[in-house]
Amino acid sequence: MKKLLIIAFVAITCFSMQAQEKLYLIFELMQVDNEQEADYLDTERFWKKIHEQRLAGGEIIGWDLWQLLPGGENQGYQYLTVTLYNSPDKMFDVHEVFKYAKKAYPDMSDESLRDMVEGAGKTRNLAVRNFMEQIAVTDGDFEMNIGTIAFIDLMKVPMKGYDLYEAAEKDVFQPIHQDMVNNGWKGSWSLLRYIIPIGEATYASHMTVNMYSDVTQALTPHPFEESPSAASKEAIEEGFNTRELKYTYMARLIDKVR
Repeated sequence: MKKLLIIAFVAITCFSMQAQEKLYLIFELMQVDNEQEADYLDTERFWKKIHEQRLAGGEIIGWDLWQLLPGGENQGYQYLTVTLYNSPDKMFDVHEVFKYAKKAYPDMSDESLRDMVEGAGKTRNLAVRNFMEQIAVTDGDFEMNIGTIAFIDLMKVPMKGYDLYEAAEKDVFQPIHQDMVNNGWKGSWSLLRYIIPIGEATYASHMTVNMYSDVTQALTPHPFEESPSAASKEAIEEGFNTRELKYTYMARLIDKVR
């Protein structure tokens, strides 16, 4: 399972941002032992206040915490954080964490604060970090509230086939997803491309994310091919042939900063 998620995911998140805003994202997948779970969530609550200061300072435009389902130590990763940026420069910049930590916790001594910041690794293993960009998203006013469900499809596309695959997603599938959004069958859909890592040896190269307001909406079936503006079966089949669907994952939003 760990290999299946090496470039994952989500929410992930972020996926409900406005279509006209170029979005860059860092995904961090966490391995958390069962006995560490309470301490890990305390750690993320501590970091949430720091992310609020990073947002106020213009370094980020958002941060999300997702629980990966169904859970359990054997699935490889149990939690995902997603940090959102409005430029690649900010995403790849060296972050001044301690500066924002001091703003978030002005009454803590430098020593105690550094212990808290540096001690985060004791509650989890930050196993995977991925840098991504959003290249397509449906229109709409979907609000990503706590409890939002995301289904993430990991796609593998040969590097020479990026143009063909991305055109199929935008020209064939995005209009179908847009109809589903318009009909209230889902909250949003987006297409993400990995910036790094890339290469033929990586597990996946792209990701599509379907967002739902809750589990009921996510699990209510709606025939894909019956969308009002559905493309022809031939166009859909050709689109499927441009990529390999490696794995589909599910996540629940449990905290966020906006």
